[in-house]
Amino acid sequence: MHLFDVLQRPLVTEKNTILQVQNKYAFEVAKEANKPQIKQAVEKAFRVKVINVNTIRVAGKTKRIGRRLYRTPPWKKALVTLRDGDKIEFFEGV
Repeated sequence: MHLFDVLQRPLVTEKNTILQVQNKYAFEVAKEANKPQIKQAVEKAFRVKVINVNTIRVAGKTKRIGRRLYRTPPWKKALVTLRDGDKIEFFEGV
């Protein structure tokens, strides 16, 4: 898997914004990606030093539009902890 295929999108939520004080950032990542690939992709994309990577598999939810039910696909979330002093400018001011 190519490094630029690992990170799919940043997750900007209220909870993740609070975690930025602790130098933790959340990303949606490819389901096949492992922790070393995620670490390498974040370090290369944002030029920071990653200390720790935690991954979470998020199950899909059943949603409803009118009478029809459909299921959202499952996805994978990565919570990345950075070295003190490093920050990702992409998340600043959101």
